[in-house]
Amino acid sequence: MITATPRHAPLRPALPVATHSVRPARAADAAELAVLSRPFVRSGALRERPASLYAVHAADFLVAQAPGCPVEGAVGLRVYPAGPGEGFGAVGVLYNFCVAGHRQGYGVGAGLLRAALATARARSLGALFTATTGGGDLFLQYGFAPTTARSAPASWAESLDPRRDARILSTVL
Repeated sequence: MITATPRHAPLRPALPVATHSVRPARAADAAELAVLSRPFVRSGALRERPASLYAVHAADFLVAQAPGCPVEGAVGLRVYPAGPGEGFGAVGVLYNFCVAGHRQGYGVGAGLLRAALATARARSLGALFTATTGGGDLFLQYGFAPTTARSAPASWAESLDPRRDARILSTVL
């Protein structure tokens, strides 16, 4: 009889003891939001925004944070009123969605997206839109689908930089 020890795929390192929670951002989080976003800005995935802009728009953001740790993830949700001929009523746009590199793959992004969807539903938004320079896999897992700029809020769609070649995704709520 021959026996062998089975080989197992390497396990991801264990999560830190404290897990994250999602909460509304505060103006005091602005510097951390700017720091969190910086690697994504350098890669071209996000637009650069100064800390002062994060402070002004703090009410747009949800943040993921473990007790005693810096902000580990964030997503902005901006509400756009219904425009002429738009059938959804007020809609939302998710923007500046990012998760610290060391927390990617641990559910931080999924937690933020679930919280953003719940917030959008609580505000009775008809749809959510986002633009991504990546594959958008997480969004697709949560019911988003590719769409065109014509179906998005006009002022937001016009603000997109065509050089970034972002995909527009949406979901009806």
